[in-house]
Amino acid sequence: MKLKQSVIIMAALSLSIGARAQSVDEGIKMYNYERYQSAKTMLTPLAANNPTANYYLGLAELNLGDIEGARTTFSKYPDNYANASGLARVAFMQGNATAGMQMATALAGKAKKKDWEPQKYAADAITYTHGGDVQQAINWYKAATSNMDNADIHVAMGDAYQQLPGGGGEAMTNYEKATDKDPKNSLAFSRIGKLWYDAKNYTLALENWEKAKTADPTNPLPYCDLADAYSYVGKYDLSKENLEKCLDLSDKSSEDIVKYTGVLFLNKDYAKASQMAQDEINKGMKKPGLYGIVGASQYELNDAANKYGLENYRNYITTQDPAKVTANDYRTYAKILLKNNMGTDANSYLDKALTISKDTNKSDAYRQNAEALRDAREWGLAAGWYEQLCKEFPNDAKAIDYFYWGVCYYYSHNLGKASVAFEQMETKFPDQPSATYWRARTAAAVDSNAKTGEAIPFYTKWLASTTGEKKNADLMQAYQYLAIYYYNKDDAANAKIYLDKIEAIDPNNALAKQIRGIMSKPKAAAPAKKK
Repeated sequence: MKLKQSVIIMAALSLSIGARAQSVDEGIKMYNYERYQSAKTMLTPLAANNPTANYYLGLAELNLGDIEGARTTFSKYPDNYANASGLARVAFMQGNATAGMQMATALAGKAKKKDWEPQKYAADAITYTHGGDVQQAINWYKAATSNMDNADIHVAMGDAYQQLPGGGGEAMTNYEKATDKDPKNSLAFSRIGKLWYDAKNYTLALENWEKAKTADPTNPLPYCDLADAYSYVGKYDLSKENLEKCLDLSDKSSEDIVKYTGVLFLNKDYAKASQMAQDEINKGMKKPGLYGIVGASQYELNDAANKYGLENYRNYITTQDPAKVTANDYRTYAKILLKNNMGTDANSYLDKALTISKDTNKSDAYRQNAEALRDAREWGLAAGWYEQLCKEFPNDAKAIDYFYWGVCYYYSHNLGKASVAFEQMETKFPDQPSATYWRARTAAAVDSNAKTGEAIPFYTKWLASTTGEKKNADLMQAYQYLAIYYYNKDDAANAKIYLDKIEAIDPNNALAKQIRGIMSKPKAAAPAKKK
């Protein structure tokens, strides 16, 4: 009877140990899938009696931003290889790279002939932080594989190689070795998909992300990567679809929520994006990106009550890590400032957008800045950007850029600069009749009383041209100027030619009637000379 009872107790103990081990593995999987809060929840009750659970608990805390909490956690097992490497990670993350390297080197030095863990964990401390010697980490991984050539080491080594210039090939080799050793390694397939995507081989990227999904349908990473990929190429509906699946499988971290509200914004669902972001702010989430989404959405919704998103977007610009603010962010803020009639401030942010633009050729950045100002009818500021574009990038500037250079100066009443712009446009693009027409318009604006005839050669050339469509409104501009000029010159014959043309477009034209009425009256006789 006692024997039977002992067997039952042993069986129960075996099941308990098995369940605990399974829970640790599940916690590790949660960590690898970047579900840090889930990992922390699973591993916290196990950490007191399991150094491995304690190590991954500390890693989860690090990734949740609790560096001091992680230090306390790792310190519970200071002699354990994994937890010792965790303390090295803390040093790196606190900016003490020298101490971090010393701790990692000391740990790797504990490896005996058949040991692999000290080298692997020492290398991990460098790979997953910043400031350490990545090549040394790779050397330790290679040494570790001589005693334990497993999938985990190859995934980590691939991650290390990705940090070296030109290391993508070796990274791919290691990820593929991981999948050879473990065909169900969803994490490695996710990494391979991302590498192929970065290499612009989208077919192989999609193929490997599908393998990652098949290997473990609970892995959110391939869906997150697909969401990023589709967003990058402008397929925002597919991005949203994959991100929603990613959210279903993830912990819905603050980064995930910010990303989702961003995708809603890109899908032009501004009301939902704004509401969702505001809800998270009201719950206490103070991520700068959320304020950016609310502000940009209020601008797109033309929300005058909230000054078109000015306060929220200003909050984003001033609190976001400057390294994360993009040229487009500054340009969006400039548009909001323009909406609030703050043209000078807006222009300064457009300057910032140009400064941080990553494009080698800045012509498109100039163009986008000019368009933002033009849309806001800040004609003089817009003209300045178009002028810089055409002068600094003559090989990239298009006819439309020259056109807006001139038109914006025209509407800002700087007729001298407008004339220069249209003259250069006509010279560079002789097949564009609009250049000749606008030279005429500008000259006519200078000769506003049609006394000197400055616009005549340009209007004459334009009217004689057979290129392009001539709109009635443009023809009317030309005919009216010419009719007034010839009337002023007492050239009734030519004046009537253009009056006829005016009335062919608009039979009741007031100007034509007025001129005809004056011309129909007999001129008063000149006074007789006194004898």
